[in-house]
Amino acid sequence: MNLSHLTSDGNPAMVDVGAKAISRRTALARSVVALGPDIMQHLTGADIQTRKGPVFQTAIIAGTMAAKRTDDLIPLCHSLGLDNCQITITAQGSDAIIDCLVSTEGKTGVEMEALVGASVAALTIYDMCKALSHDIVIRETKLMEKTGGKRDFKRE
Repeated sequence: MNLSHLTSDGNPAMVDVGAKAISRRTALARSVVALGPDIMQHLTGADIQTRKGPVFQTAIIAGTMAAKRTDDLIPLCHSLGLDNCQITITAQGSDAIIDCLVSTEGKTGVEMEALVGASVAALTIYDMCKALSHDIVIRETKLMEKTGGKRDFKRE
């Protein structure tokens, strides 16, 4: 198996995308945060209000900021100018479902930007709610779909 971020002698390297064509790239990532009933009882309308402020609104801002700075966090990611980053957070039962949709016109995909955006939004929810309960679990973060590049992907 050839890993794209390793040279032939096994050293880490950024992938050379210089010869790739520019195309529309999109990615949707999802994180699920199990908050539990102790926290969800504070849900008012579509957000949880705490002394730190509105939880979901703050997490959307944090996730967007993180998606834009992915190359500062993941060593071999390319610097990308994002055309769009949309984060939505919905309450389903005692879970917060975070969807991060990212797009750009470029030579490389935006999967990592979507995953980082969803992850940091989840971590922000944890940070803002830990005063209410530490029984919070970030259950999963996964790529739901991507378009552009060599092949598209959609999780069933």
